[in-house]
Formats: sequence, structure tokens, C-alpha cells
Amino acid sequence: PLLAHSTKAAEHYWLQLGHALVLEAPLPQAGSTNARARFFTPTKQSFADKGVPKLELGHESGSGRPSLRALPEPLYLLPMIPYAELETFFCDLVARAQRAGIPCAITSGMACVHFGVAATTKDCDVLCLAEKSDDFRALVAATELRGLVPGYRGNISPPLDTRWMRGGWTAHFTWKTKPEETCLDIFGIAPRGSSAWERQLTGIYARYNVVAEMKRTNREKDWPFATSLGGAMLMEGDANGWLHIYDAEVLRQFLAKGEPPARLRALRPLLRLAPFDDTLRVKRVLLAERAFWSELDELRVRIFQTHLRPYVSAVRKASGGRRDLSVAESHAIRLECAGRHLPQLPLREYGLARMVAEAQANVGVTIGLDVLEWLPAAEGNFYGL
Repeated sequence: PLLAHSTKAAEHYWLQLGHALVLEAPLPQAGSTNARARFFTPTKQSFADKGVPKLELGHESGSGRPSLRALPEPLYLLPMIPYAELETFFCDLVARAQRAGIPCAITSGMACVHFGVAATTKDCDVLCLAEKSDDFRALVAATELRGLVPGYRGNISPPLDTRWMRGGWTAHFTWKTKPEETCLDIFGIAPRGSSAWERQLTGIYARYNVVAEMKRTNREKDWPFATSLGGAMLMEGDANGWLHIYDAEVLRQFLAKGEPPARLRALRPLLRLAPFDDTLRVKRVLLAERAFWSELDELRVRIFQTHLRPYVSAVRKASGGRRDLSVAESHAIRLECAGRHLPQLPLREYGLARMVAEAQANVGVTIGLDVLEWLPAAEGNFYGL
């Protein structure tokens, strides 16, 4: 009775089924399968703005009578996995790894949430000692989330293998949860690290200093986190926090705790500008610092991406398009492809000093040659490579 046999255009058809059902006008010609419908909850004032639930207009086989078939509920309508559940899941994974003798730690976004400088995050980044890659991979592969086992993420992930993890590569895993996949990124070397991260742990988390160094990225959103972590270090009496503050006002505020030690001024020339009264000059040097670390991070990513292009194609071809490969099956394919396409030490082969020099030169062009003397000494931020 809703559709009858008419092909006449209609403004709206309604069904009272707890929710109102609205067929989008005009009603298509008989034989069409393109009709769409939307659910409208009476307590709300408007439809969802995107991806609304749909019904498909078709015809019963034999009789040819019109029929409606519900299409799968859009993923965005499914409830997200609560952050507390994800946090518990990854904390348990890392705790089990540590009990098994695998040095590892949660870092980056989830660590920032734990330290109270971020509200939430979607994925988890973990540092794992490169020499324990095989053991950690086996543990990850056997760890279920809501009944789902993980897999390597797409074709882009390098193998979680000691040889490549020592060179700064990052392995990516995913659990195919809905509405969004749950992702885990594993580092063997902490990007921009200046010391051994495995000696800087607080339980299952990397300490402030490790996380703050990793937050010197080409993403603007990461800099406030670095500043907050630096401030937390200073509040706890760790003078190294001066190395991580990228806000002029915050720099001035912490002078109440004393001026930066002389040993840190060699690592970060900006600190020689204390008491930071020349606001415009301080802001310009801060801008140059952030630009420098951003350039260095972008260069690091480009070096990896250059080698990943042929690797991704090789993995795609070798896997035959299968998306249901186990970690073990996919790992074997990735090892073979990585042996042909991924250098084990790409950054060192490119040249660490060369990377620093190129980042400095780019800052000289974008900010000005006069700021180069104020850039930090970054040669020590490739620890482990």
C-alpha cells in the first residue's frame, strides 16, 4: 500500500514505525532500484546530515510487485568503542608484553591522555625494543579485541622485524572493529629521540621527555602537547622541560622557577634569550624552531615514502588482493617484499647530517637566514639509528 503500483511522483510517504520513514521524492519509475529512504526520529528536529540510513526500492521476483529492502546501517551510526575500553585493551597488551620480558611502552597520544595533557585519542603508538620484534609480533597476533584478531594494516606496513625496526621503520596493525578500525603503530626507534627510551619508562608508559620529543612533528596540533609535557617536567623539578616549551608566555611563566641551566642553552640557543622580554624576537625564534623540526619530520617521511611506493605495489601483487590474511601469512609476504624494496637503514643511508642541513636550509628560505644561529642542535636526536 505504501508504493502500490504507481510510478507517479510523490512528495512524501510516511510510515509510523516508531520512527517516521520518509521516501525521498520523486518516486522513481517502476524497475528502478535507486529509491532511497531516511529515518527521522521524532524527538530530533532534523535528519542526520550525512550517510542517512537507506532503503532500496526493488521488485519481487515473479510478481513484479514493488518491494523495499533495508540497506546496511551506515557505519557512522554505530557506537564508537569507548576510549576507556581501548585504553584498557592496549594497557593490558603492553603490560603482558613487559611481563613476558619484552621492553615496550605506550607513547604519543595515549600517553598524553594518561599524563592529562590530552582528552582522548583514536589509536595507540607503542615503542618496542627492535630486538624483541618477533616476540611482540606473536603477542599482538594472538590478542583479540571484541573477538577480532588483528592484521597488518593495508599494504603499506613494513614487517615488524628487527632488521627494519632498527632503521626507524614503523609497523602498523589493525583490528577491524566498527565503525572505525582500531589501529596500533609500533616503533623500534623513537623519532627525534635523544636517549634510550627503554630507560625512561613510568610503568607501561614512556616518560614525558620521550613523548615530548616524538611530538616535534610536522603537525601543528602536536606542539601544544609538547609544551604541556615540558611544563609538567618543570613542575616536577626536571630542568629538561625547558627543551620542550614552544610558547613565549609559558616560557616567561616558568622563569619563576629559575632560569634555564647553561648546559641546556647549548642544546637550545633560544634559551639564551631569557628572561624572554623581547616578545617578538622570542616568537620569531619559536616559529623558526617549529619550522625546523617540521622540515626535519617531513624529510624523514619523504625518505620512507620513496622506498614504500614499490614495496606497497609488491605486497599488493603478492597478496593477490586478499584482506583476510593472518599476521603470519602477511608477515611472510612482507619480509620477501621488504628484502627487495625496503632498505634496512634508510635514514642513515640518506645521511643524518644531510637531513639536518637540508632542514636548516629550508628554514633559512622560509623564515630568514638570521634565525639559523638560533636553531637547536639536532644531531643528537637520532638516538639508536
